[in-house]
Amino acid sequence: MLKRAAVLLCVGLVLALGSEVSQVLRVTPALADQDEQATLVVIEKGIRRLTLERDGQVLARYAVALGPDPVGQKRREGDGRTPEGVYAVDFKHPRSRYHLALRISYPDQQARETALRAGVSPGGDIMIHGIRNGLGWLGRLHRNRDWTDGCIAVTNAEIREIWSRVPDGTRVEIRP
Repeated sequence: MLKRAAVLLCVGLVLALGSEVSQVLRVTPALADQDEQATLVVIEKGIRRLTLERDGQVLARYAVALGPDPVGQKRREGDGRTPEGVYAVDFKHPRSRYHLALRISYPDQQARETALRAGVSPGGDIMIHGIRNGLGWLGRLHRNRDWTDGCIAVTNAEIREIWSRVPDGTRVEIRP
């Protein structure tokens, strides 16, 4: 009876804490060799593609999901759009709610000024990330619709590859 109670307690804790436990156990990928690291990340919203480049040569390409209203420039927080422009990876978040995440340096000064004139928040925390913790089993199915809040989403396996090949400070170009 005691053994059964202990098992049920453990199962309950795993279900209740599911994604939190997975974050504690997560190991972040090591940075790839210098010649395999990207010097540029290009995101083409119209064709839902992220490309890693090194000195003009394509290293890898990934299909992505975006926000639910991806056409056009991001204007305000909550508009479901992915910003367009030139940014940089300014932080790698190893304990993200979306497996792993690379934060993009949006909003820039222009976006802040535009939002201020409109009396709205420009939003922020735009990331290249994996699938929400606990839903990694979706894999490529997540791309069947645009579902993020304006971020760029790839599979968990893909974000581990991207994480290892994109150091902090890497230039990010987001195109229409």
